[in-house]
Amino acid sequence: MSLQVVTFQHISKILEVTDALGLNREWVEIPLSPEHPGVVRRLANGKLEIVVDADQPFDQWLTGLRSLIQETQVS
Repeated sequence: MSLQVVTFQHISKILEVTDALGLNREWVEIPLSPEHPGVVRRLANGKLEIVVDADQPFDQWLTGLRSLIQETQVS
């Protein structure tokens, strides 16, 4: 079953990861519509966009989020 909407609970868990990495919440964008595939990317304005994967179980996707963010930071 695919994820239809990113809830406040999902956002809270994502922000726990970004907080642990020392990222300012003002510079993180989390769209409420998940997509497949999900993506973590730098936007033209410098913000970090985190799009949740619609088809992967959220908790499974969340375990790889730290690595996805770190890859984006180096590129």
